[in-house]
Amino acid sequence: MVATSALYKIGEAAARSGVSAANIRYYEKEGLLSAGARSESSYRLYSDAEIHQLRFIRLCRAMDMSLDEVRSLLALDWHSAEDCAAARTTVDTHLRHVRERLQELQTLEKELVALRDCCDGHSGVCRTIEALHRRADMQDLVAAVGSAVKRHV
Repeated sequence: MVATSALYKIGEAAARSGVSAANIRYYEKEGLLSAGARSESSYRLYSDAEIHQLRFIRLCRAMDMSLDEVRSLLALDWHSAEDCAAARTTVDTHLRHVRERLQELQTLEKELVALRDCCDGHSGVCRTIEALHRRADMQDLVAAVGSAVKRHV
């Protein structure tokens, strides 16, 4: 007798994987999770393997990996030396993005500290808000020059 894997409706799959039902649908739409079995009532059913895949996706997303990075990792065979090298390359690329973002955040921290220090919060004119308005006026100049910050998504 062959044991069959349990199948779960989306709510149960969400509870077991820690991924919301809305995100499960989104990951299916994005091709990260295949559209698999359906019940006689046309409910989508999820296997233990798909719940594991959802947990894998959730873990990668918690590490701020893009959907393309997750997709790349999902496509790899963990028993292949070639795919192991590809996984390392994907993680290295993501690590570079994380390090770039850390530098951006450190710069942002310095800017916020300087902004906060513009005003002690007790004067008749708020120098912090004034500085923000000045920066907003500068945005027209920045847009004209075309220097936009690119974020890893």
